[in-house]
Amino acid sequence: MIFPLFRRPQRSDTISSLYGMIVAQARRPVFYREYGVADTVDGRFDLLLLHIALVVERLMREETGKVCGQGLFDRFCADMDDNLREMGIGDMSVPRHMKRVGEAFYGRTHAYQAALAAADDQALAEALVRNIYGGATSSAAAVSRLAAYIRRLASALAVQPVAALIEGHVDLPDPAAIVPAVEQA
Repeated sequence: MIFPLFRRPQRSDTISSLYGMIVAQARRPVFYREYGVADTVDGRFDLLLLHIALVVERLMREETGKVCGQGLFDRFCADMDDNLREMGIGDMSVPRHMKRVGEAFYGRTHAYQAALAAADDQALAEALVRNIYGGATSSAAAVSRLAAYIRRLASALAVQPVAALIEGHVDLPDPAAIVPAVEQA
């Protein structure tokens, strides 16, 4: 078919804008101060990966969002490549590390989507403990709060028109507005 040849490619500035909003959300201090996410390279990576996975998955659900979803994933990979090099990882080792990044993305995307499909938060909490909290957390309330935030994020993304996302506009919930489970009682 000839029509795909005339399709406009996703603009890199739109992808960069969308990626920048997601990075800014994942770097919000509330996640590290109140949600108990480790303020480390791994903690920041895991939280960014969580956000990217949810937005890319939302884009890929509709045909019109697939080019943007792929562009967003490619931008994430380019950023990870740049960060690895800035951290002093040599050129010969970068591909091995990028393979791990790709495996982490696809594995966690699958885990989060399966957990979000469950009726309760048990699977989601387990996935968060394993992936965000490194297998252990000192606060069940923090895990519960992050699970509530993730559900709100997934719901917010579900109702956002793909056309808005493609244009570089994403409405992300305020993580500070999620009340910790112990305060709800």
